[in-house]
Amino acid sequence: MTPLVFLHGVGGGHHAWEKQLPHFAGLGYPSHAWDQPGYGHSPGVEPYDLERISASLARLIESLGNEPVVLVGHSMGGLIAQETYVRHSGLVKALALCFTSPAFAGGGSDFTKQFIAARIGPLDEGRTMADIARALMPTMRGAKSDPAGLALAEKIMSEIAPDTYRKAVRLLTTFDRRKELAGIKVPTLLVAGSDDKTAPPAMMERMAQKIPGAEYVLLDGCGHLGPMDQPDEFNAALAAFLQRHRL
Repeated sequence: MTPLVFLHGVGGGHHAWEKQLPHFAGLGYPSHAWDQPGYGHSPGVEPYDLERISASLARLIESLGNEPVVLVGHSMGGLIAQETYVRHSGLVKALALCFTSPAFAGGGSDFTKQFIAARIGPLDEGRTMADIARALMPTMRGAKSDPAGLALAEKIMSEIAPDTYRKAVRLLTTFDRRKELAGIKVPTLLVAGSDDKTAPPAMMERMAQKIPGAEYVLLDGCGHLGPMDQPDEFNAALAAFLQRHRL
């Protein structure tokens, strides 16, 4: 079976996939979750840009046996999955782009400044990552959200190094692969949450329509926390996609 590599969001880490790794390993898929450079025990890179982040992921994939993998990206991880496909397409057999977008939302410089100020401003004011996690993560859950998922999301975010978080937030604002969507030539699944305000389902559905043959799944009552919000439903959607394409 094709190896799976799970990619976390800006407030995440490899522990965000605790409900996925054993499930898919149990189905026979070699399953791996990375810590993006600077997260967990993963060394950082300089400059902290999309080229170097995707190169780091490419090296990880090669170290797993140098065979194409399925990239499963949540939020920021979905951006990194797209970037890596564009730059290293031979390493990617399929994509699962989850609760994510084809470009940084808004794009304009004023929006970018406001986003950075909203996300990084609390650190400048002396708040901790735990403070930010407690304030931010509850706003990202859905109406049908697993309480344990929220608790896990808060814990993971609270342990991110502040300097890494600053760099990752700025990294998001540099991403735009809208023009490359039509050139994606591997099986692609898009998973959205009906209650996701960060990656709204209407935007994700439009994104799916621009990728040849892409499949779109909407999880009812799911928020931006996605795989942690509704782990069983998410796992079922991803497993069905893998099985349909005999990956």
